[in-house]
Amino acid sequence: MSEQALALEKTMTLKVNGQTAEVTAMADTPLLLVLRNDLHLNGPKYGCGLGECGACTVIIDGLAARSCVFPVSGAQGREITTLEGIGSRECPHPVQQAFIDEQAAQCGYCMNGMIMTAKALLDRIPNPSEAQIRNELSANLCRCGTHIEILRAVLRAARQKS
Repeated sequence: MSEQALALEKTMTLKVNGQTAEVTAMADTPLLLVLRNDLHLNGPKYGCGLGECGACTVIIDGLAARSCVFPVSGAQGREITTLEGIGSRECPHPVQQAFIDEQAAQCGYCMNGMIMTAKALLDRIPNPSEAQIRNELSANLCRCGTHIEILRAVLRAARQKS
């Protein structure tokens, strides 16, 4: 890396999954790259790199956000939650458990985006209608065709929360 590029990098403090982390990056570096490469969080996936597919979705201050187009500098001072921050293998989050129970994954590549978007929705609207769920998830791409199972999983998670 050139000296000029190094001069443009800055150290930033992020709050990710309840933990504070310092990272050094260019201000416009996509948050996704910092999460995966610097913080070694593999929940958010690189899909399209254009904010179109949803594989990179994280929750920022309670709202689903596409981390592949979100600059890391814009994440400073905000609460960032990744898939790793909502549950574990031993104790899955209710949304994760509902996806497991409904067998809502085939290849699984879209699951991060679907789960994180569903969690953000259920945090805002605990008992959404089927239309609200469909609308919220419509921007997440699933090529395997598990849309019905995904819808059932979100409805199940909503029932369990209420």
